Amino acid sequence: MIKLHEQYVVARNGKKVSVLLTVARYRKLLEELEELEAIRAYDAAKASGDKAISFRQAKAQLRRRK
Repeated sequence: MIKLHEQYVVARNGKKVSVLLTVARYRKLLEELEELEAIRAYDAAKASGDKAISFRQAKAQLRRRK
């Protein structure tokens, strides 16, 4: 998990309106989000009950559809 040290931009009324991150922390956060997205996609695929096919079979099916 990423340990963040947030810095906020605060409006005159004291309300937090933005967060400042270093570019490195921003990129790390994006990497973590991409990994989470992949995990969710994997979980959805497993839950669907569909039968897995090889890449070669998938290519062949796509060629036949053209």
